Amino acid sequence: MLTKRQNMLETIRGGNPDRFVNQFEAIDFIWATPYNKHSRGMVRPGGEAVNAWGVTIRFQEGTPGPFPVHDDEHIVLKDVTKWREAVKFPSLDFEQSEWDECKVEAAKIDRNEKFAAALVAPGVFDHLHYLMGMEECLISFYTEPEALKELIAAITEWELEYARLICDNLKPDMVFHHDDWGSHRSTFLSPEMFDEFIFPSYRKIYGYYKGHGVSVVVHHSDSYAATLVPYMIDMGIDVFQGCVDTNNVPELIKKYGGKISFMGGINNGVVDVPGWTDELIANYVEKVCRDCGKLFFIPCCTAGGPASSYPGAYDAVTREIDRMSTVMF
Repeated sequence: MLTKRQNMLETIRGGNPDRFVNQFEAIDFIWATPYNKHSRGMVRPGGEAVNAWGVTIRFQEGTPGPFPVHDDEHIVLKDVTKWREAVKFPSLDFEQSEWDECKVEAAKIDRNEKFAAALVAPGVFDHLHYLMGMEECLISFYTEPEALKELIAAITEWELEYARLICDNLKPDMVFHHDDWGSHRSTFLSPEMFDEFIFPSYRKIYGYYKGHGVSVVVHHSDSYAATLVPYMIDMGIDVFQGCVDTNNVPELIKKYGGKISFMGGINNGVVDVPGWTDELIANYVEKVCRDCGKLFFIPCCTAGGPASSYPGAYDAVTREIDRMSTVMF
């Protein structure tokens, strides 16, 4: 029997997996970097925090996750042309002793069994709308493209320094990077605009990780992003995690399998809901697994981590994926 790590590699490389990779089972997250602990603004349901960028993050009860507050009182960047004055980039000058503590935790991961994954969130595009609000952010791509490119370049350089610290200290073999690039129906940017503004940043960021010991890049975007898959491949993404069914995942696997793999297909909006039932989840998971097949696909809830908003839903999906492994392998 293959280890969870081996089974994932066989799946994404088109080899001979002996079962489905079951959601996040092959990934052991290195959560507690100094930045994540002190600067990211982690909040629990019902809570609120201001992160090191100055963005107020609020996790309202009854919602799937936290989100920045963008009323007039809280918005950080009201005019993108003044980003140098308004945006305060968080310091990454943490005491080495804090990284050493994180090294101890990372060393506990059995890398024969699982991937040691550095978690990076939010990403480049998310930082833009966290700072500006979604509407102003998207408008700025048209009205102030040069200022926006300058801000993106500065965020990219900050990310590259964070990547250096992660790789030097933790030596992860996977990076799990969040950046949501669309709604369920469409991307936020056209492919051409994505290519112009966002692609160059990630080619640098993922190129750095790949050049410094990271063998697998997983990118989370629980959205429609089918039209961006060619760019994902070119920027070095190995696994598109969060692919909702509006992407037509079976068709993406047929078209791009072997160049990139897909982790998702099980929409949280369908299974992670009030009043979910075992029957609903069983039927849905079975259809997804049969439609997508054994290679270049990891059945998984589309949220960006191993949890659910409604108790028991994630575990029920896990049980059904195990069942489908016995049926299909």
